[in-house]
Amino acid sequence: MHDGSIRGEDLARRQCVPCKGGVPPLAPERIESLRRQISGDWALISGHHLEREFKVKDFRQALALANRFGEIAEGQRHHPDLLVSWGKLRVTLFTHAIDGLHENDFILAARIDAMLRSEHPGDSD
Repeated sequence: MHDGSIRGEDLARRQCVPCKGGVPPLAPERIESLRRQISGDWALISGHHLEREFKVKDFRQALALANRFGEIAEGQRHHPDLLVSWGKLRVTLFTHAIDGLHENDFILAARIDAMLRSEHPGDSD
């Protein structure tokens, strides 16, 4: 669970900015600060990327969810890796241009979290 929905909501209102490389990936301290602003369901993998798996009823639902996340990603011009399979969708976030995490990855995670909260307001992260 993140440490405060206000900050997580603020992160979700931010816009991704183009990253063309030439900047280092986020430092571990900044990663931890941003992680507190997104759902605890996002796993940090080797300090390199964020990953979250969504369980759904079947392939059709996994594909539909991937398409909804894809719309968010297109709007931000920041694209996750999406693995669609029967009964699940795995989302992997990192910035390919820098081969690591950028604030854009956390913004996109927060926007996905916000979409899920708006659809299921009684659920917690």
